[in-house]
Amino acid sequence: MSDNGTDRCSAERRRLSTLPEDLLGRLDVVRRGPAEAALLLEAVMSVGRGLDLPQVLRRIVEAAVVVADAEYGALGVVGDGNRLTQFLTVGATAEQRAAIGPLPEGHGILGELIHHPEPLRLAELSEHPSSYGLPPNHPPMHSFLGVPIRVRDKVFGNLYLTEKRGGREFDAEDETVLSTLAVAAGVAIENARLYAETRDRQRWQKANNEIVAGLLSGADDAHVQQMIVDHSSHILDTDLGVLALPAGEQSLRVALASGMDAEMHRGLILPREGSFAGAALDAGEPITSLDVAHDPRITKGPPRWTGLGPAVAVPMQTGQRTRGVLLLARVRGRPAFTDSETSPLLAFAGQAALAMELTERRESAKQIALLEERDRIARDLHDLAIQRLFATGMTLQSVVRLVEQPQASERLLRAVDDLDETIKIIRSTIFGLRARESGRAGQGLRARTRNTVEQAARTLGFQPSLRMAGLIDTDVPTEIAEQVIAVLGEALSNVARHARATALDISMVVGEGALDLVVSDNGVGMPKDSGTRSGLDNLARRAEKLGGEMSVGASRQGGTRLNWRVPLRIP
Repeated sequence: MSDNGTDRCSAERRRLSTLPEDLLGRLDVVRRGPAEAALLLEAVMSVGRGLDLPQVLRRIVEAAVVVADAEYGALGVVGDGNRLTQFLTVGATAEQRAAIGPLPEGHGILGELIHHPEPLRLAELSEHPSSYGLPPNHPPMHSFLGVPIRVRDKVFGNLYLTEKRGGREFDAEDETVLSTLAVAAGVAIENARLYAETRDRQRWQKANNEIVAGLLSGADDAHVQQMIVDHSSHILDTDLGVLALPAGEQSLRVALASGMDAEMHRGLILPREGSFAGAALDAGEPITSLDVAHDPRITKGPPRWTGLGPAVAVPMQTGQRTRGVLLLARVRGRPAFTDSETSPLLAFAGQAALAMELTERRESAKQIALLEERDRIARDLHDLAIQRLFATGMTLQSVVRLVEQPQASERLLRAVDDLDETIKIIRSTIFGLRARESGRAGQGLRARTRNTVEQAARTLGFQPSLRMAGLIDTDVPTEIAEQVIAVLGEALSNVARHARATALDISMVVGEGALDLVVSDNGVGMPKDSGTRSGLDNLARRAEKLGGEMSVGASRQGGTRLNWRVPLRIP
């Protein structure tokens, strides 16, 4: 034997020594000729060359088509409920796949192999009792061979071959060869899975470390939430990431969304019942969907899932408290979420919830420190500044009697009046500083305004922006505050009924003896039909009774801008 021949034999022995014993036994059975043996060995070795699972699956199908001399091949991955979660094909062109339509779910002949995971060989595919026939625009197929792929004695999926080249039928030798390749595929898939799990475990650990580092560096709540969504979306290779937070007992607010059509999710107020995130909250554990766009658990909220398929929602829990729900989705046709993906995601969500709780506690500590500082300032203003001003005023009043010039006396009296006005302002400021601590602010106009806007968000389907400035809780009389809440509620109701808006800006400013309320949307603008103005006329009359005025015009966003202004002194 030549040196070259000896080298080839040595190389082949080294390659064979890397294979499991049961696979070596199968190879010995089918080694009938040098060419066929070399072809099968090359196919077996090729499927195990990569560690990326999608690449491994593609190589398996390509190798199966070659060793069995078939025109078409496919690999179906079986998921929960015995449904096909992936279906990779070889042989059909992109135009043919597009003409066929959606990928199969696992019925007919494909379902027969799923429910009975044993090799199946047919001379004529259409004659089998389970055959449903081929869909329109499907290439003609007659001969058929299918074998299951097992990973650790569990069926991972099935290999399907059709149309033996030359119009022949698949024989027993083809079945043995394909079964041998299926064993090699199981080994390669297991290796790829172990590699992916190890890699992802490292990624999850790194993500947790970065979140903790962000907390230690003083990151705010919004930054922590963004890191949670970004890391989980990157590790699981998703197309949409959403973080929903509880908004009351029966509602959820989408605090953050990134990725595909994220703007359709941001700011939504969703009920727990009728939303995918709410279903995960009620279940208290991860839930998955193969087709979130048509999931029966989603019955509320605007359409926002078009083009998406597999999805997973995970509650973020710390002890008995749920901090939110992390929802991830992939585009239609991509792989479904597996247990090996959702298990570390649940642990990560728990760690993220703990991070959010720590951030909240840190903010609470800052708030307590701020309130204590406010109280100290209020005491100093009351005990030092007011007393000094009061004493100065008394001194000036006593000096007035000694001044003979009328103009100088008048100036001194004006200075005393200015001091009295300054004392009133400082006392109003002291009341504002202490209002939250004493509990009065919870019933003030600020809190009532926020509550009114939160309630309107449920009807609007998005969260309006709200800006408030000035001494709203101290300078606005109770009678005017009642009118303000009524006007704001009516204005928001008008936007919800008529504007068809997707954004809304609300501004309430107290200053210079007046209150200005501005409600501006990006909707369709004022209708031409004057019969719809009865609600606006009511708002105008409320302003007039208080000595104020109301104007309505176009907003900068192209919608409607309502400006309601009243003086703070009731006429």
